[in-house]
Amino acid sequence: MRISYHGHSVVQIHTNGKTIIIDPFITGNQLTDLKVEDVKPDVIILSHGHNDHVGDTVDLAKKHDALVVANHEIAEYLSWQGVNTHGMHIGGAHQFEFGKVKLTQAFHGSSYTTDNNEIIYCGMPAGILFMNEGKTIYHAGDTGLFSDMKLIGERHPLDIAFLPIGDNFTMGPEDAAYAAQLLKAKTVVPMHYNTFPPIKQDPYQFIEMLADKNGQVLRPGEAIEI
Repeated sequence: MRISYHGHSVVQIHTNGKTIIIDPFITGNQLTDLKVEDVKPDVIILSHGHNDHVGDTVDLAKKHDALVVANHEIAEYLSWQGVNTHGMHIGGAHQFEFGKVKLTQAFHGSSYTTDNNEIIYCGMPAGILFMNEGKTIYHAGDTGLFSDMKLIGERHPLDIAFLPIGDNFTMGPEDAAYAAQLLKAKTVVPMHYNTFPPIKQDPYQFIEMLADKNGQVLRPGEAIEI
């Protein structure tokens, strides 16, 4: 399984001939190495409804007939736009042909702002567990620190965890480092930083904070094989 990082919270997973992309914020993301016309997902998974996470979902899903997996509210909203969706909710898991997805809690907001400045309620934000080929990936979404991260790690031993470190809107580096101790992932990768001025952080400094020295910075376009 190949997992690549593409700036902000964009993560791609390549497994058994399928491409899964999480939170495809490409247009307007100055840190990404991706171009919308080059991305060909089979599946899109969304952590929550904010524009910098939903991103190019509708265009990509329609162009490539990709399945969008998200919480029920987001799935319903996107289905009205002609997108093929599968709705879930926190604590629920589903075995798809491309792998198993489970949504965990995350403490954040979740709404989508339209071009007409209308705010659409998008249900509860979530973290994402993706399981396939005997491996488990955790994408924390946008979240603050919470003690039940310990349960996530105990219930689902993690091969890799993507944690936000930007502060202001999510955990900062100190809280993310503590979250890493609770989760006990084999590898911790920072995300959701440096995209906007309020979330400017040094990811290498975060890596030094990790008690288990199990961190790895992925620059946009870099990947890990697990």
